Amino acid sequence: MYHGNRTGAVASLRPCSEHALREKIRCFLSALPLCVLVVFLNACALGPVQSSAPRTYFLNPEISWHNPRASRERTGAAVLLITQPRAQAGFDTGRMAYLLRPYEINYYAFSQWADAPARLLHRLLVENLDKSGVWSAVLQTPSAIPAQYRLDCDNVVLEQQFFSKPGRTRLALRAQLIETKTQRILASRYFEFFETAETDDAYGGVQAANQAAAKLITEMADWLEKVFNEVG
Repeated sequence: MYHGNRTGAVASLRPCSEHALREKIRCFLSALPLCVLVVFLNACALGPVQSSAPRTYFLNPEISWHNPRASRERTGAAVLLITQPRAQAGFDTGRMAYLLRPYEINYYAFSQWADAPARLLHRLLVENLDKSGVWSAVLQTPSAIPAQYRLDCDNVVLEQQFFSKPGRTRLALRAQLIETKTQRILASRYFEFFETAETDDAYGGVQAANQAAAKLITEMADWLEKVFNEVG
């Protein structure tokens, strides 16, 4: 039996198969960067717009207080001590949190707060409640000066939500006013504010957060004054 033609056919097929394989590999490698780019662009479309340059933001809302002297005269020599607010789990960090859907927290890669929101709020509460004139003095912990009342805040949440349209920022916490001598809780209240973000990015969230912080502090000052007048 003559096998010359069959052997030649097999030999001629081998180089073609290897060549086709090399072509497939070359085509795959050349198309890989484009595939990566498509995946990257799709990922960007699913989340908020982010800048590659790091950005740091702070809470510093503008609040106007009317006739603080009249309020101070009503409360007399009452001193208020504000302890460090405690954040809810997942929010005790300077990383800026956002939600694409409920119950799932994400953080901006290139944007952050100057400090954890709970600690930023501590300074704001001390400064602005002192300016409100409701108290003769407002102190922050630690402090060796005795105070008649203490304000405790916990469950602090500051997040930007994208699962609602338009996007919005949520600021929430629970506050308790305590009489230090008896350790009696005089009043407790849950505060929650939503502010619409003008843009779907970190800075839009920062602007909305400052607006929410202004409303929180103003409403808390009114609430504290009302409670003090009722128990005092």
